[in-house]
Amino acid sequence: MDLVNGNIQYGQFVLTMLGEIKRSLALKEVTLLKRDDWKQHVFIEASTESGLDNHILNFEKLYTDMERAAGKSYFYNDHPFPELQEYQAILPLKEKAGITGLVAVKEETAGSLSGIGPEAVELLARECTTLLETAFNLNKVVLEEKRYKQLFKVTEKFHSSMSMDAVLEEIIKTLMEVYPSFIYYLMLSHDNNNHENLPIKDLEYDSENAAAMQAFVTGTVQFEDSVPAKRSVLYAPLKGKQGVYGVLQVITPNSLVFPENEVEFISLLANTAGSALENAQLYQQSKKLISDLQLINETSHRLNSNLRLSETMSYMREQIVKSFNASEIGFIFLLPNGEVKPLTGSSAFFQTKEAEQYIRYSKKKIDIDKESLFIGDLTLQKMDGKMRFRSLMAVPMIQSNSMRGFAVVLQEEPYYFSFEMFKLLQSLIHHSSLALANSMLREELEKMVITDHLTGLYSRSYLDEKILQSMDDDEEGTFILIDIDDFKKVNDTYGHQVGDEILVQVADLIHGNIRESDIGARWGGEELAIYLPRLSLQVGVSIAQRLLEKVSELSNPKVTISCGVSYWKKDRTDDAKALFKRADEALYLAKNTGKNRVEVLN
Repeated sequence: MDLVNGNIQYGQFVLTMLGEIKRSLALKEVTLLKRDDWKQHVFIEASTESGLDNHILNFEKLYTDMERAAGKSYFYNDHPFPELQEYQAILPLKEKAGITGLVAVKEETAGSLSGIGPEAVELLARECTTLLETAFNLNKVVLEEKRYKQLFKVTEKFHSSMSMDAVLEEIIKTLMEVYPSFIYYLMLSHDNNNHENLPIKDLEYDSENAAAMQAFVTGTVQFEDSVPAKRSVLYAPLKGKQGVYGVLQVITPNSLVFPENEVEFISLLANTAGSALENAQLYQQSKKLISDLQLINETSHRLNSNLRLSETMSYMREQIVKSFNASEIGFIFLLPNGEVKPLTGSSAFFQTKEAEQYIRYSKKKIDIDKESLFIGDLTLQKMDGKMRFRSLMAVPMIQSNSMRGFAVVLQEEPYYFSFEMFKLLQSLIHHSSLALANSMLREELEKMVITDHLTGLYSRSYLDEKILQSMDDDEEGTFILIDIDDFKKVNDTYGHQVGDEILVQVADLIHGNIRESDIGARWGGEELAIYLPRLSLQVGVSIAQRLLEKVSELSNPKVTISCGVSYWKKDRTDDAKALFKRADEALYLAKNTGKNRVEVLN
């Protein structure tokens, strides 16, 4: 027993002591049986008989029978242990806590122990107990010292890392070294399942985990014993200064009781790990907060750099996809009549029929609750139809205390977005609402400048600008000049208000019969114009003819129009002024050859 260097050969010490007893008393066999309160059975710790078969004894019954030795110094030839009938003498080993073991003796020659005398046997039992207790306690101190040195090293590792994964991995690694036969699980209160190769469970809020939840809520160690399953479970909270971050579950197979010193060690490890997890989490949160602030600052700076509305929406969509890994993002504008309109820059999904139920649901909830929406699982909201997207966040866009619209973010998986993501989205939309409103206002003003107030068609100046641009960029184009026949008679007959209505009716028909890239404009008075970039003269004439028929058929009161069509092509010398002149001459020809007709000068 090298106490100075901590080299305690406990097993060799016990075997040597038994050997000395055998030698000095001329015995056949001396065996030490120890009581294991943890597993509630008896085991053979050492014996002078090598190769002793442990399975010849009923260890669990012997554990219970051992209490019969209380009050007895020794037994000789008549002892109450059926499992040890082949042994002639039994020396109970006693401590304050009760019987801790038995020394079982086989005589070499029958009756050889009878001549020693009861006092000597009692003294032998007492000295054996003293020696074994001393050796056991010395061994225990050395092992405890080693364990707590290990705990100190683990603590250093814990606090040298700001990674939650590294802390969790070190907890399991340490327990596996100290208790290799145990089973371990980390039960975390909020986890994103990113930890690889770690035994992690979600901390479920149900009755099956009552002890685990009790440990989590109270911050104290809890036990769960199962006699039929012959196992004991310990739940140690991973506790920091600000709260409990999870529970360490330790399962001991074939055991019913946790020794106090083991509970103390596991609790210390769990508390140390809880503090380290807290530090790591606070560090990660601070990094995330800095990242979120940088994102908000960058977004605000970018949005206030006079972007157009489509560019603003596209930029916002990119930022939200990058930050939240969202499946679909929609920016919904509220029209004055209460209708909704997905803005350019929203995901293409929000132009589909399927998106309407998500838009309708979000608008209804925001109108009622006057708050942002954070829905973990839409299937629980009793919505009509099958829901492809189950996670939803919706944040109103407020400007001057008035809701101008709202942003909707969707994901297929339920409970995908964290509350931190929701708060970040609110901040992003809040900081961007003014920029969005400014972009919309700027485009509204631009549209007012380039749009005729009465007809909603573009202005003459905008038409001129686009034709000049097309002549630089495109290969061909067709221009149609339109005049409402006998428009003065309409004004004189029905009044100028009806005349204005006729102009609006014709403008609406123009809108309905041209492409988005085409330009319908008010040329002046009752004259209107259409420019068709990249379209041939033949197609332009057919569009003019179709419009002629639609006006005659649908106008009320009925009017007709005359059209003059001109055309330009890249391979010939031409300009806008000449294009307009040819269309004007063709219109003059149509008006003077019967009206309600299309004429062409190409």
